[in-house]
Amino acid sequence: MKKALSLVLALVMVFALVACGGNGSKPASSGNQTFKLGGTGPLTGGAAIYGMAVKNAAELAVAEINAMDGVHFELNFQDDAHDAEKAVNAYNTLKDWGMQISLGSVTSTPCVATSAETYADRIFAITPSGSSTAVLEGKDNQFQMCFTDPNQGSASAQYIHDKALATKVAVIWKNDDVYSKGIYDTFMAAAPGLGLDVVSDTTFADGSDTDFSVQIADAQSKGAELVFLPMYYTPASLIFAQAKAAGYAPTWFGVDGMDGILTLEGFDTSLAEGVILLTPFNADSSDARTQAFVAAYQAKYGEIPNQFAADAYDCVYAYKQALEAAKCTADMSAADICAAMIAQFTSMSFNGLTGEGMTWGTDGAVTKSPKGMIIQNGAYVGLD
Repeated sequence: MKKALSLVLALVMVFALVACGGNGSKPASSGNQTFKLGGTGPLTGGAAIYGMAVKNAAELAVAEINAMDGVHFELNFQDDAHDAEKAVNAYNTLKDWGMQISLGSVTSTPCVATSAETYADRIFAITPSGSSTAVLEGKDNQFQMCFTDPNQGSASAQYIHDKALATKVAVIWKNDDVYSKGIYDTFMAAAPGLGLDVVSDTTFADGSDTDFSVQIADAQSKGAELVFLPMYYTPASLIFAQAKAAGYAPTWFGVDGMDGILTLEGFDTSLAEGVILLTPFNADSSDARTQAFVAAYQAKYGEIPNQFAADAYDCVYAYKQALEAAKCTADMSAADICAAMIAQFTSMSFNGLTGEGMTWGTDGAVTKSPKGMIIQNGAYVGLD
Protein backbone atom coordinates (compact mmCIF):
# COMPACT_ATOMS: atom_id res chain seq x y z
CA MET A 1 0.00 0.00 0.00
CA LYS A 2 2.84 2.38 0.93
CA LYS A 3 4.62 1.50 -2.32
CA ALA A 4 1.45 2.24 -4.31
CA LEU A 5 0.98 5.57 -2.52
CA SER A 6 4.62 6.48 -3.15
CA LEU A 7 4.21 5.67 -6.83
CA VAL A 8 1.11 7.87 -7.10
CA LEU A 9 2.88 10.77 -5.35
CA ALA A 10 5.91 10.38 -7.63
CA LEU A 11 3.70 10.47 -10.73
CA VAL A 12 1.91 13.59 -9.46
CA MET A 13 5.27 15.30 -8.95
CA VAL A 14 6.41 14.33 -12.47
CA PHE A 15 3.22 15.70 -14.04
CA ALA A 16 3.57 18.88 -12.04
CA LEU A 17 7.17 19.36 -13.18
CA VAL A 18 6.25 18.72 -16.82
CA ALA A 19 3.32 21.11 -16.67
CA CYS A 20 5.48 23.84 -15.18
CA GLY A 21 8.51 23.18 -17.34
CA GLY A 22 10.47 22.02 -14.32
CA ASN A 23 14.17 22.86 -13.86
CA GLY A 24 13.91 25.63 -16.48
CA SER A 25 13.30 23.20 -19.32
CA LYS A 26 11.20 24.03 -22.36
CA PRO A 27 7.48 23.76 -21.48
CA ALA A 28 5.84 20.62 -22.77
CA SER A 29 2.96 22.77 -24.03
CA SER A 30 3.66 25.27 -26.78
CA GLY A 31 1.29 27.70 -25.06
CA ASN A 32 4.09 29.69 -23.46
CA GLN A 33 5.74 30.00 -26.87
CA THR A 34 2.64 31.15 -28.77
CA PHE A 35 2.91 34.81 -29.73
CA LYS A 36 -0.08 36.94 -30.64
CA LEU A 37 0.52 38.30 -34.14
CA GLY A 38 -1.84 40.92 -35.54
CA GLY A 39 -2.26 42.92 -38.71
CA THR A 40 -4.73 44.95 -40.75
CA GLY A 41 -5.44 45.15 -44.45
CA PRO A 42 -8.21 45.58 -47.02
CA LEU A 43 -10.24 42.38 -46.99
CA THR A 44 -13.14 44.20 -48.64
CA GLY A 45 -13.30 46.99 -51.22
CA GLY A 46 -11.22 47.83 -54.26
CA ALA A 47 -7.87 46.91 -52.73
CA ALA A 48 -9.00 43.57 -51.29
CA ILE A 49 -6.70 41.57 -53.58
CA TYR A 50 -3.74 42.95 -51.64
CA GLY A 51 -5.20 42.36 -48.20
CA MET A 52 -6.42 38.86 -48.94
CA ALA A 53 -3.03 37.90 -50.39
CA VAL A 54 -1.28 39.04 -47.21
CA LYS A 55 -3.82 37.38 -44.91
CA ASN A 56 -3.73 34.10 -46.85
CA ALA A 57 0.05 33.89 -46.96
CA ALA A 58 0.40 34.82 -43.29
CA GLU A 59 -2.10 32.07 -42.40
CA LEU A 60 -0.14 29.59 -44.50
CA ALA A 61 3.17 30.51 -42.85
CA VAL A 62 1.62 30.34 -39.37
CA ALA A 63 0.18 26.88 -40.06
CA GLU A 64 3.57 25.62 -41.25
CA ILE A 65 5.46 27.13 -38.33
CA ASN A 66 2.95 25.86 -35.77
CA ALA A 67 3.63 22.34 -37.02
CA MET A 68 7.33 22.75 -36.14
CA ASP A 69 9.23 22.94 -32.88
CA GLY A 70 10.01 26.40 -31.59
CA VAL A 71 7.87 29.50 -31.46
CA HIS A 72 4.24 29.36 -32.52
CA PHE A 73 1.82 32.10 -33.54
CA GLU A 74 -1.82 32.99 -33.09
CA LEU A 75 -2.81 35.21 -36.00
CA ASN A 76 -5.54 37.86 -35.89
CA PHE A 77 -5.98 39.80 -39.13
CA GLN A 78 -8.53 42.61 -39.27
CA ASP A 79 -10.19 44.34 -42.24
CA ASP A 80 -9.34 48.04 -42.68
CA ALA A 81 -10.92 48.50 -46.15
CA HIS A 82 -7.85 50.55 -47.23
CA ASP A 83 -8.99 53.38 -44.94
CA ALA A 84 -6.76 55.03 -42.33
CA GLU A 85 -9.50 55.63 -39.75
CA LYS A 86 -10.79 52.08 -40.06
CA ALA A 87 -7.21 50.82 -39.77
CA VAL A 88 -6.75 52.59 -36.44
CA ASN A 89 -10.04 51.14 -35.19
CA ALA A 90 -8.89 47.68 -36.31
CA TYR A 91 -5.55 48.26 -34.58
CA ASN A 92 -7.33 49.09 -31.32
CA THR A 93 -9.27 45.83 -31.63
CA LEU A 94 -5.98 43.98 -31.96
CA LYS A 95 -4.46 45.85 -29.04
CA ASP A 96 -7.45 44.90 -26.83
CA TRP A 97 -6.95 41.29 -27.97
CA GLY A 98 -3.39 41.41 -26.63
CA MET A 99 -1.33 41.71 -29.82
CA GLN A 100 2.40 41.37 -29.05
CA ILE A 101 3.90 41.76 -32.54
CA SER A 102 2.42 43.23 -35.70
CA LEU A 103 2.35 42.93 -39.47
CA GLY A 104 1.35 46.60 -39.56
CA SER A 105 -1.03 47.42 -42.39
CA VAL A 106 -1.02 46.28 -46.00
CA THR A 107 -1.41 49.57 -47.89
CA SER A 108 0.60 52.71 -47.28
CA THR A 109 -1.95 55.29 -46.09
CA PRO A 110 -3.47 53.01 -43.42
CA CYS A 111 0.03 51.83 -42.49
CA VAL A 112 1.17 55.39 -41.82
CA ALA A 113 -1.73 55.72 -39.38
CA THR A 114 -1.21 52.40 -37.57
CA SER A 115 2.56 52.82 -37.41
CA ALA A 116 2.02 55.87 -35.21
CA GLU A 117 -0.03 53.67 -32.86
CA THR A 118 2.46 50.79 -32.71
CA TYR A 119 5.26 53.27 -32.11
CA ALA A 120 3.43 54.90 -29.19
CA ASP A 121 2.50 51.52 -27.71
CA ARG A 122 5.99 49.99 -28.27
CA ILE A 123 4.68 47.09 -30.34
CA PHE A 124 7.17 45.98 -32.99
CA ALA A 125 5.79 45.92 -36.55
CA ILE A 126 7.08 44.77 -39.90
CA THR A 127 4.74 45.50 -42.79
CA PRO A 128 4.83 43.31 -45.89
CA SER A 129 3.76 46.10 -48.23
CA GLY A 130 3.23 49.51 -46.59
CA SER A 131 6.03 51.07 -48.60
CA SER A 132 5.78 54.79 -47.84
CA THR A 133 8.79 56.28 -46.05
CA ALA A 134 6.27 57.96 -43.73
CA VAL A 135 5.65 54.51 -42.23
CA LEU A 136 9.22 54.49 -40.93
CA GLU A 137 10.07 58.12 -40.28
CA GLY A 138 10.82 58.85 -36.64
CA LYS A 139 9.82 55.35 -35.53
CA ASP A 140 12.56 52.97 -34.42
CA ASN A 141 10.26 49.94 -34.16
CA GLN A 142 8.69 50.07 -37.63
CA PHE A 143 10.22 47.89 -40.35
CA GLN A 144 9.36 46.99 -43.95
CA MET A 145 9.69 43.75 -45.90
CA CYS A 146 8.85 45.65 -49.11
CA PHE A 147 10.91 48.23 -50.93
CA THR A 148 10.42 51.82 -49.85
CA ASP A 149 8.71 54.09 -52.36
CA PRO A 150 11.89 56.11 -53.10
CA ASN A 151 13.74 52.89 -53.91
CA GLN A 152 11.00 51.85 -56.32
CA GLY A 153 11.03 55.17 -58.14
CA SER A 154 14.78 55.40 -58.63
CA ALA A 155 15.07 51.66 -59.37
CA SER A 156 12.38 51.94 -62.06
CA ALA A 157 14.18 54.81 -63.77
CA GLN A 158 17.45 52.89 -63.62
CA TYR A 159 15.83 49.74 -65.02
CA ILE A 160 14.22 51.60 -67.93
CA HIS A 161 17.60 53.12 -68.73
CA ASP A 162 19.62 49.92 -68.32
CA LYS A 163 17.28 47.89 -70.52
CA ALA A 164 16.98 50.71 -73.08
CA LEU A 165 13.19 50.46 -72.93
CA ALA A 166 12.56 54.07 -73.99
CA THR A 167 13.88 57.61 -74.00
CA LYS A 168 10.57 59.49 -74.24
CA VAL A 169 8.55 58.70 -71.13
CA ALA A 170 5.14 59.71 -69.77
CA VAL A 171 4.17 59.48 -66.11
CA ILE A 172 0.61 59.20 -64.79
CA TRP A 173 0.39 59.33 -61.00
CA LYS A 174 -2.10 59.78 -58.14
CA ASN A 175 -1.46 63.03 -56.27
CA ASP A 176 -3.44 62.28 -53.09
CA ASP A 177 -1.79 58.93 -52.38
CA VAL A 178 1.49 58.80 -50.43
CA TYR A 179 2.45 55.57 -52.19
CA SER A 180 2.12 56.98 -55.70
CA LYS A 181 3.63 60.38 -54.87
CA GLY A 182 6.64 58.86 -53.11
CA ILE A 183 7.54 56.75 -56.14
CA TYR A 184 6.82 59.59 -58.56
CA ASP A 185 9.09 62.04 -56.73
CA THR A 186 12.18 59.85 -56.86
CA PHE A 187 11.51 58.67 -60.40
CA MET A 188 11.35 62.29 -61.57
CA ALA A 189 14.54 63.11 -59.67
CA ALA A 190 16.45 60.21 -61.23
CA ALA A 191 15.12 60.38 -64.81
CA PRO A 192 17.10 63.37 -66.20
CA GLY A 193 20.46 61.98 -65.11
CA LEU A 194 19.67 58.72 -66.89
CA GLY A 195 18.74 60.34 -70.18
CA LEU A 196 14.99 59.78 -69.76
CA ASP A 197 12.94 62.61 -71.24
CA VAL A 198 9.63 62.91 -69.35
CA VAL A 199 7.52 64.42 -72.13
CA SER A 200 4.19 64.06 -70.30
CA ASP A 201 3.54 64.45 -66.57
CA THR A 202 -0.13 64.11 -65.64
CA THR A 203 -1.96 63.24 -62.47
CA PHE A 204 -5.32 62.46 -60.88
CA ALA A 205 -6.96 62.09 -57.46
CA ASP A 206 -9.90 60.32 -55.85
CA GLY A 207 -13.06 61.39 -57.64
CA SER A 208 -11.28 61.76 -60.98
CA ASP A 209 -9.94 58.23 -61.23
CA THR A 210 -12.32 56.68 -63.76
CA ASP A 211 -11.76 58.79 -66.91
CA PHE A 212 -8.14 58.96 -68.03
CA SER A 213 -8.74 60.27 -71.54
CA VAL A 214 -6.88 63.55 -70.88
CA GLN A 215 -3.80 61.83 -69.45
CA ILE A 216 -3.71 59.25 -72.24
CA ALA A 217 -4.15 61.87 -74.97
CA ASP A 218 -1.32 63.96 -73.53
CA ALA A 219 1.09 61.03 -73.48
CA GLN A 220 0.06 59.92 -76.95
CA SER A 221 0.28 63.37 -78.55
CA LYS A 222 3.76 63.94 -77.14
CA GLY A 223 5.13 60.69 -78.47
CA ALA A 224 5.77 58.86 -75.20
CA GLU A 225 7.18 55.42 -75.99
CA LEU A 226 6.74 54.21 -72.41
CA VAL A 227 4.23 55.18 -69.73
CA PHE A 228 5.29 54.82 -66.11
CA LEU A 229 2.39 54.08 -63.74
CA PRO A 230 3.32 54.40 -60.04
CA MET A 231 -0.07 53.29 -58.75
CA TYR A 232 -2.23 50.37 -57.67
CA TYR A 233 -3.81 48.05 -60.20
CA THR A 234 -7.41 49.36 -60.14
CA PRO A 235 -6.78 52.69 -61.93
CA ALA A 236 -4.13 51.00 -64.06
CA SER A 237 -6.71 48.52 -65.35
CA LEU A 238 -8.90 51.41 -66.54
CA ILE A 239 -5.93 53.15 -68.17
CA PHE A 240 -5.08 50.02 -70.15
CA ALA A 241 -8.66 49.67 -71.42
CA GLN A 242 -9.04 53.35 -72.33
CA ALA A 243 -5.64 53.48 -74.04
CA LYS A 244 -6.56 50.51 -76.21
CA ALA A 245 -9.80 52.24 -77.18
CA ALA A 246 -7.77 55.32 -78.14
CA GLY A 247 -5.39 53.24 -80.26
CA TYR A 248 -2.42 53.97 -78.01
CA ALA A 249 -0.05 51.07 -77.33
CA PRO A 250 3.12 52.22 -75.54
CA THR A 251 5.26 50.07 -73.27
CA TRP A 252 3.59 50.10 -69.85
CA PHE A 253 5.82 50.04 -66.78
CA GLY A 254 4.48 49.57 -63.25
CA VAL A 255 5.63 48.95 -59.71
CA ASP A 256 4.69 46.46 -57.01
CA GLY A 257 1.17 47.89 -56.65
CA MET A 258 0.47 46.53 -60.12
CA ASP A 259 0.97 42.98 -58.89
CA GLY A 260 -2.45 41.38 -58.57
CA ILE A 261 -3.98 42.86 -61.70
CA LEU A 262 -4.26 39.44 -63.31
CA THR A 263 -6.67 38.31 -60.59
CA LEU A 264 -8.77 41.50 -60.63
CA GLU A 265 -12.39 40.44 -61.03
CA GLY A 266 -13.79 41.22 -64.47
CA PHE A 267 -10.46 42.41 -65.90
CA ASP A 268 -9.52 41.36 -69.43
CA THR A 269 -5.98 40.12 -68.82
CA SER A 270 -5.10 40.57 -72.50
CA LEU A 271 -5.05 44.32 -71.81
CA ALA A 272 -2.03 43.80 -69.55
CA GLU A 273 -0.05 41.85 -72.14
CA GLY A 274 3.51 43.16 -72.22
CA VAL A 275 3.23 45.19 -69.01
CA ILE A 276 6.58 45.36 -67.20
CA LEU A 277 6.91 45.81 -63.46
CA LEU A 278 9.54 45.55 -60.77
CA THR A 279 8.83 43.09 -58.01
CA PRO A 280 10.95 41.10 -55.53
CA PHE A 281 9.07 37.87 -56.24
CA ASN A 282 8.73 35.60 -59.26
CA ALA A 283 6.16 32.84 -58.87
CA ASP A 284 7.67 31.08 -61.90
CA SER A 285 11.09 30.77 -60.27
CA SER A 286 12.79 27.38 -60.36
CA ASP A 287 13.89 27.87 -56.74
CA ALA A 288 12.65 24.90 -54.69
CA ARG A 289 11.43 27.07 -51.81
CA THR A 290 9.42 29.28 -54.17
CA GLN A 291 7.94 26.28 -55.95
CA ALA A 292 6.88 24.74 -52.62
CA PHE A 293 5.25 28.00 -51.50
CA VAL A 294 3.40 28.49 -54.79
CA ALA A 295 2.16 24.88 -54.75
CA ALA A 296 0.95 25.12 -51.15
CA TYR A 297 -0.70 28.50 -51.69
CA GLN A 298 -2.39 27.39 -54.89
CA ALA A 299 -3.63 24.19 -53.29
CA LYS A 300 -5.15 26.07 -50.35
CA TYR A 301 -6.47 29.21 -52.03
CA GLY A 302 -6.89 28.26 -55.68
CA GLU A 303 -4.67 30.95 -57.20
CA ILE A 304 -1.05 31.87 -57.86
CA PRO A 305 0.39 34.02 -55.05
CA ASN A 306 1.52 37.55 -55.86
CA GLN A 307 4.37 39.60 -54.41
CA PHE A 308 2.21 40.81 -51.51
CA ALA A 309 1.65 37.21 -50.46
CA ALA A 310 5.35 36.38 -50.72
CA ASP A 311 6.36 39.41 -48.62
CA ALA A 312 3.81 38.49 -45.95
CA TYR A 313 5.05 34.90 -45.86
CA ASP A 314 8.59 36.21 -45.41
CA CYS A 315 7.46 38.52 -42.59
CA VAL A 316 6.16 35.62 -40.51
CA TYR A 317 9.27 33.50 -41.07
CA ALA A 318 11.49 36.48 -40.27
CA TYR A 319 9.62 36.82 -36.99
CA LYS A 320 10.24 33.14 -36.28
CA GLN A 321 13.96 33.55 -36.87
CA ALA A 322 14.23 36.74 -34.81
CA LEU A 323 12.13 35.54 -31.87
CA GLU A 324 14.05 32.28 -31.60
CA ALA A 325 17.43 33.98 -31.94
CA ALA A 326 16.47 36.46 -29.21
CA LYS A 327 15.11 33.61 -27.03
CA CYS A 328 11.87 35.53 -26.57
CA THR A 329 9.02 33.90 -24.69
CA ALA A 330 5.38 34.76 -25.03
CA ASP A 331 5.07 35.79 -21.40
CA MET A 332 7.31 38.78 -22.14
CA SER A 333 5.66 42.18 -22.48
CA ALA A 334 5.14 43.64 -25.94
CA ALA A 335 7.64 46.38 -25.07
CA ASP A 336 10.34 43.87 -24.11
CA ILE A 337 9.68 41.85 -27.27
CA CYS A 338 9.84 45.10 -29.24
CA ALA A 339 13.30 45.92 -27.90
CA ALA A 340 14.51 42.39 -28.72
CA MET A 341 13.11 42.58 -32.27
CA ILE A 342 14.79 45.93 -32.96
CA ALA A 343 18.12 44.40 -31.92
CA GLN A 344 17.59 41.28 -34.02
CA PHE A 345 16.29 42.87 -37.22
CA THR A 346 19.09 45.45 -37.32
CA SER A 347 21.75 42.77 -36.96
CA MET A 348 20.47 39.62 -38.68
CA SER A 349 20.49 38.41 -42.27
CA PHE A 350 17.38 36.66 -43.59
CA ASN A 351 16.85 34.40 -46.60
CA GLY A 352 13.30 34.43 -47.88
CA LEU A 353 11.15 34.12 -50.98
CA THR A 354 11.70 37.77 -51.86
CA GLY A 355 15.44 37.93 -51.41
CA GLU A 356 18.61 36.23 -50.22
CA GLY A 357 20.70 37.81 -47.49
CA MET A 358 18.13 40.50 -46.69
CA THR A 359 19.19 43.03 -44.06
CA TRP A 360 17.57 46.01 -42.39
CA GLY A 361 19.00 49.38 -41.43
CA THR A 362 18.22 51.23 -38.22
CA ASP A 363 15.64 53.17 -40.25
CA GLY A 364 13.67 49.93 -40.77
CA ALA A 365 14.18 49.82 -44.55
CA VAL A 366 15.08 46.49 -46.14
CA THR A 367 17.99 45.91 -48.51
CA LYS A 368 17.25 43.42 -51.32
CA SER A 369 17.25 43.43 -55.11
CA PRO A 370 14.18 43.92 -57.34
CA LYS A 371 13.45 41.68 -60.31
CA GLY A 372 12.00 42.69 -63.65
CA MET A 373 8.80 40.90 -64.69
CA ILE A 374 6.70 41.01 -67.83
CA ILE A 375 3.13 39.79 -68.32
CA GLN A 376 2.96 37.30 -71.16
CA ASN A 377 -0.02 35.10 -72.05
CA GLY A 378 -1.77 36.06 -68.83
CA ALA A 379 1.15 35.16 -66.55
CA TYR A 380 4.18 36.82 -65.00
CA VAL A 381 7.49 35.90 -66.62
CA GLY A 382 10.87 36.85 -65.21
CA LEU A 383 13.08 39.17 -67.24
CA ASP A 384 16.18 38.83 -65.04
